[in-house]
Amino acid sequence: MHHLQPFRKFLLLITAILCYSASQAQQYYLFVGTYTKGKSEGIYVYRFDGITGTITPVDTAKNIENPSYLAVSNDGKFVYAVNENGGTKPGQLSAFSFDQQLGKLTLMNQKESKGDYPCYITISSNRKWVIAGNYGGGNLAAYATNANGSLSDIVQVINHSGNSINKDRQESAHVHSTIFTKDNKYLLVPDLGIDKVMTYQFNASAKSEPLKTAPKPFTSITAGSGPRHLSFHPNGKWVYLIEELSGKVSAWLYKEGSLKLFQEVDAHPTDFKGERGSADIHVSPDGKHLYASNRGDANNLAIFSIDPSTGKLSTKGFQDVLGKTPRNFIIEPSGNFVLVANQESNDIRIFRRNTKTGLLTPTSTVIQVGNPVCLQLLSIPRE
Repeated sequence: MHHLQPFRKFLLLITAILCYSASQAQQYYLFVGTYTKGKSEGIYVYRFDGITGTITPVDTAKNIENPSYLAVSNDGKFVYAVNENGGTKPGQLSAFSFDQQLGKLTLMNQKESKGDYPCYITISSNRKWVIAGNYGGGNLAAYATNANGSLSDIVQVINHSGNSINKDRQESAHVHSTIFTKDNKYLLVPDLGIDKVMTYQFNASAKSEPLKTAPKPFTSITAGSGPRHLSFHPNGKWVYLIEELSGKVSAWLYKEGSLKLFQEVDAHPTDFKGERGSADIHVSPDGKHLYASNRGDANNLAIFSIDPSTGKLSTKGFQDVLGKTPRNFIIEPSGNFVLVANQESNDIRIFRRNTKTGLLTPTSTVIQVGNPVCLQLLSIPRE
């Protein structure tokens, strides 16, 4: 029996190494963008444990006004935020450096967003361009970055025009998101005000004006639906669009800047009679499920399964978010947790995800934070 002892020790050592590696791999920084009109002081940074689902505070970037939507660079060195102001106080974009050892944000500079109430921001994969959508201004602004990650003076502004049938919400253009395609060659821009997804060709290496109108410049969405956010399937062929005003999800075939509708489903229960106001949408990392958040009177996440051969959606259920106004949510990269920002109940709720069924189970973790609007996760580098 003694000859087995070294083997057992070896197995124990391997197990310990694997467990350590897993624990290291599933640690994240969680960034929370907020409105600072209430209890919030700015952008919050937490540490999120992807094994236990627990969250601990790390840092707060204070004195940053209404940093509602955030984007984190692929290398984790920079964070960009919109400052969702408008009217007498122009909207802005803020660039931060991020210390991954300390988990600390440092403001580098700010630039005007070139339109009222910027509500979305994204970064090109080569980190040379930061693009933001201005909801109030009905336009988008593409800023070149400097070598140190700060925003330069080089900017391209594209204005949308038009309206649609909902006179209260669609009196003019309202850009709601600016989303790169998987190959980074196109930018898709859902515009709630004109019921279109505008499409632009993107030149990542451009010195100025990286965007130009695509051969198919836009896709029309059902009148009055209010396109808001979209999410690509990992295969890059299917894209799912959440419609704020209709409360529906439309599914599209994507190819080289062109969208073709193949399904539309309601993101609410069949007997739902209340106010609609859908917000965010994400495909799970494994490509098996789709989630959409509903505000208004619903306050839930709609859960769909995705047919692996056709991309078509089937409703699986609805998860109460245990709060009010689920503005934004994020699926942890391993697919085990879903984090939900409840804007009006001032909290973030953590749900454990069943990777087979897609269904969610609330955990006991609740983070109190004023008016959370956007959640972003960054894997913490191994020590």
